[in-house]
Amino acid sequence: MNYILLIFSVIGGLVIGGLVVFLVNRYLLATRSKTILEEAEKEAEVIKKNKLLEVKEKFIHMKAEMEKQANARNAKIQSAEAKLKQREMQLSQQQQDLQKKKSETDAIRANLDTQLEMVEKKKQELEKLHKSEVERLEHLSGISAEEAKERLVESLKEEAKTQAASYINDIMDDAKMTANKEAKRIVIQSIQRVATETAIENSVTVFHIESDEIKGRIIGREGRNIRALEAATGVEIIVDDTPEAIVLSAFDPVRREIARLALHQLVTDGRIHPARIEEVVAKVRKQIEEEIIETGKRTAIDLGVHGLHPELIRLVGKMKYRSSYGQNLLQHSRETANLCAVMASELGLNPKKARRAGLLHDIGKVPDEEPELPHALLGMKLAEKYKEKPDICNAIGAHHDETEMTSLLAPIVQVCDAISGARPGARREIVEAYIKRLNDLEQLALSYPGVLKTYAIQAGRELRVIVGADKIGDAETENLSTEIAKRIQDEMTYPGQVKITVIRETRAVSFAK
Repeated sequence: MNYILLIFSVIGGLVIGGLVVFLVNRYLLATRSKTILEEAEKEAEVIKKNKLLEVKEKFIHMKAEMEKQANARNAKIQSAEAKLKQREMQLSQQQQDLQKKKSETDAIRANLDTQLEMVEKKKQELEKLHKSEVERLEHLSGISAEEAKERLVESLKEEAKTQAASYINDIMDDAKMTANKEAKRIVIQSIQRVATETAIENSVTVFHIESDEIKGRIIGREGRNIRALEAATGVEIIVDDTPEAIVLSAFDPVRREIARLALHQLVTDGRIHPARIEEVVAKVRKQIEEEIIETGKRTAIDLGVHGLHPELIRLVGKMKYRSSYGQNLLQHSRETANLCAVMASELGLNPKKARRAGLLHDIGKVPDEEPELPHALLGMKLAEKYKEKPDICNAIGAHHDETEMTSLLAPIVQVCDAISGARPGARREIVEAYIKRLNDLEQLALSYPGVLKTYAIQAGRELRVIVGADKIGDAETENLSTEIAKRIQDEMTYPGQVKITVIRETRAVSFAK
């Protein structure tokens, strides 16, 4: 029984303790909640005050902005109103001026009408007087007015014809003088503005070596190395007693350049045998081909010539390794292109087209194949093949008068080609060959019957032929000039073109003693 009572007492104590703890916790929780609520209310009150202050500040700021905008709009409206008032006053003034001018115009018109009426009356009176005077003159002269008018018109017509012919001759003479002067000015200015250095090419290249021992290695055992090199490059290699030098001889500059570079690489490398020679020559040939294309591209960019076909660019690059009478062909084409552009600008034509035609005018000299065509016609066919414009193709084909000129570019290219080739120092020629060529020109013309004297002038670019007036007639001089030109073209080699002038004159000489 005591245990049971003890248990119940313990249980009762635990229940009472739990109730006490529950009540205490509930009290503490209520107190804490109240504190939290009070703190939250205070914080909410602070936030509310801050927000109210922010709203007030924004309201004040917006109010100031609105007032500022309103003031600006009011200022603009006032300015516009002032301008409108000023404009209205101006219009009112203009209206008054127009009204005043209209009144003045009406007064002037009325005055003119009055004067016209007076003029008409006087005109009628003059017609009456004129008619009476004509009748009196007809009576005195015995001929009618129409007959007199016809006679006067005939006399005036003859006088007018004479004066007109004289006037036309004066104009023609003046035009010729002015045209010659202007043409000379354009040509001289073009030459002065385009001046390039002269590049002289030969048919041989001298390859320098450090010692004569290398000559034996280049020749090889029983000459196998030099034969392999000649077979691979197509260049004649001359190894003689000249100290520290080997001569490469060929008329094709590209082949000579390939041989020179290949020989340089072989000597530098030290391995010289037929297999190595073929390998190096093939490598150098590819390198030269790339350099040719790069040269063509760089030339086109330098001259501002765009849109060229890749094959035309390659042909332009090949010009670097070609010469004509000692003048480098690429340098000549660049100079001709610049001259064409300058001259076209002076004449009011398209300088870009002229520069393009000048650059391409000699591409017929560097084809991959060698057909039996003059270089001008071959160049024209190449340009047509690669879609160049017709006027540029015609300028290329006609620059040596081998086809008819159909555009203004053609004579410009022809003249600039002659300027570039004929200017002093442009081309080199041996003195003996130069003198022989001039003598051959003169002797060829002297071989014709009736020719008295011949003179080759302007460095062989003009041949003057003097014929006897009693042996050749005027009609025959033109045929003689054509025949001489054809023989020179067929039988002789010369740079540019040769002008043949046949002179026939009759002279009567007397002496007063």
